[in-house]
Amino acid sequence: MNDKILICDDARFMRVTLKNSLEKEGYQVVDEAENGEVLIEKYKQLNPDLILMDITMPVMDGISALSSIMEINPNAKVIICSAMGQGDIVIKAIKTGAKDFIVKPFRNERLIQSVRRVLEN
Repeated sequence: MNDKILICDDARFMRVTLKNSLEKEGYQVVDEAENGEVLIEKYKQLNPDLILMDITMPVMDGISALSSIMEINPNAKVIICSAMGQGDIVIKAIKTGAKDFIVKPFRNERLIQSVRRVLEN
């Protein structure tokens, strides 16, 4: 698999957990970001195939970062991974351009299933 994945979460533990799960399945995690502002810069530099991103982060939240990413590339593939499973946040993320939404804590199978599906479409 040559798909490049960029992870964005303010919790280092979550970034490491996601990275380990993805790499165990053969995916290439090209970098990590701790907030939306850093994510946008890294997205421009790395042009990843997929972004896994949290919603609640300091400096710039996930919805704002998602909006900026969609302005750069309307076809960007983004999966939101958030503990905030409220319907309004999920709907806002999908309307903004997210391809899927995973509620934390998630099962590894659910993560990999979502990544596969989004990358294939």
